[in-house]
Amino acid sequence: MTQQPPLEEAEDHVLVRRHVAGDPDAFNELFLRHRDRLWSVGVGVSGDHEVAAEGVREGLVTAFRRSEAWTGETAVGTWLLRLVVQACARVARGTEEAEPVGRPAGRGGRILEPTLLLHEELRRLPEEQRLPLVLTDMHELPTDEAAHVLHVPAGTIESRCALGRQTLARALRDAGADDAGTSGPAPASDTGGDHQPKGGRG
Repeated sequence: MTQQPPLEEAEDHVLVRRHVAGDPDAFNELFLRHRDRLWSVGVGVSGDHEVAAEGVREGLVTAFRRSEAWTGETAVGTWLLRLVVQACARVARGTEEAEPVGRPAGRGGRILEPTLLLHEELRRLPEEQRLPLVLTDMHELPTDEAAHVLHVPAGTIESRCALGRQTLARALRDAGADDAGTSGPAPASDTGGDHQPKGGRG
């Protein structure tokens, strides 16, 4: 019988299959590889660390329990992102009314520094505009990967991003700020670290 490679050397798709086959440590290795990216995107799509924590947890629990549902049509990392983004969006929708957001500068509320103002206004975007923007503009996912994560055509991602950028630019102007930085990477304070997942091949 061929000896399997150590977990840290196995590719993502191999880890999924080993987990499904009953390897007790395979999924933990997947978690360690992807946790920083999942956390960073979770914070971006929800705008809230507590919501992100719950969403990441729910998404990973789903992946753990339903790993046999991964078909191999997308990379494992993209599949995990989809589950986490869906979970974070679901949790965020449940807390929107319970936790009102303070009004940003220029609208009769507190004065915010530009980065915080950007995140406040990004959080106010409709979900169908916010999620594509977070994935493509803040976390620099290719359009095709973002389309797989959100389960919509690539053209829909592009149109929703364009509309989201216009909406965000208007909101920032109304708040007394420019829209600089809306297409750049997320600030380091919103990421879980610079760790990049290895073995991302699906």
